[in-house]
Amino acid sequence: MQTNGKNYFFTSESVCAGHPDKICDQISDAILDSVLSQDPYGRTAIECLAGENRLVIAGEIGTNAKVDFESIAREQIKRLGYTNGDFNFSCNSPIHVYVHEQSPEIAVGVKKKGAGDQGMMFGFACRETKSLMPIPITIAHALTKKIDEVREGKILSYLRPDGKSQVTIEYKNGKPYRVTKVVIAVPHKESVELSDVKNDLYKKVVKPVLEKFDFKINKKDLIVNGTGIWHKGGPASDCGLTGRKIVVDTYGGYARVGGGAFSGKEPSKVDRGGAYAARYLAKNIVAQGLADKAEVILAYFIGAKKPVMQEVETFGTEKKPKKIIKDFMNRLLDTSVAGIIDGLDLRRPIYLQTAAYGHFGRPEFPWEKIV
Repeated sequence: MQTNGKNYFFTSESVCAGHPDKICDQISDAILDSVLSQDPYGRTAIECLAGENRLVIAGEIGTNAKVDFESIAREQIKRLGYTNGDFNFSCNSPIHVYVHEQSPEIAVGVKKKGAGDQGMMFGFACRETKSLMPIPITIAHALTKKIDEVREGKILSYLRPDGKSQVTIEYKNGKPYRVTKVVIAVPHKESVELSDVKNDLYKKVVKPVLEKFDFKINKKDLIVNGTGIWHKGGPASDCGLTGRKIVVDTYGGYARVGGGAFSGKEPSKVDRGGAYAARYLAKNIVAQGLADKAEVILAYFIGAKKPVMQEVETFGTEKKPKKIIKDFMNRLLDTSVAGIIDGLDLRRPIYLQTAAYGHFGRPEFPWEKIV
């Protein structure tokens, strides 16, 4: 991130697992996991569109796996809390499937262990949190996850699926200083007053989450449902699409993002595999004390076995010469397409869990491991 000085404000947002775009991401990745559980070398690029009382699944696939697209989608929609037809979108809504075989003109390059797409990818790490992620997006994810937990655990049983969070951080001398605003949007039952919703969210969500990061705000600095009314959320109110939350999925706008989204794509699609590799390299550069902030940049073309570009930016925070940092990167991970997939063990059904609360900063994923 570039700023004009050391004192500034920065805002990031996250979305709940039941947000329309995240419904689509999770269905796309559940389909990918189904393929990989049967065929580790299967290829997918699955997109979903969720609208009023309707889900469309489209894309391409190259595999011998048997996939029940409709059943997988209904299972995810039900898990996410959309079981009531009154919301005009539920696990019983009509589903249309338009999935075809992967283009042979793309497949020929992938079969030779080349990239399944062109594009550039960015990976980022900094010292603002234990996970070496920027703190605004980290707190935003923690808030949305907590919202889902209190809803699913019946602690605030009047909440409905869907929701967003937003956090504004004031930086002083380039370091996080305080939280100035928290914004939460979440639909709820009509019988509950907004003032009660705000009080409950402040006590059950905002305060405990911020305390974990040694921050606090007054209730007056919490905004809940900006228009004052939100009862019906989900795809009937706001159409959802796979891949539309790429900033939420990455670094909350704090670092640059690449040209492609993640969900529904197996790792030969370097939009995904390359982004994971870039994060792995950046995180380990910072973890090893080579720099306090690092951004790794990769680029590929369809069929490319190796990147056409591999660079690192340390924003003046490097502790060692750039040559030593680059040599470390080269030893740490082979950034050929095959090298990334094998080095990070990506041909596994691990992707559904990435499709909510961000792809980075979570220790369960192989690209987050520190050497």
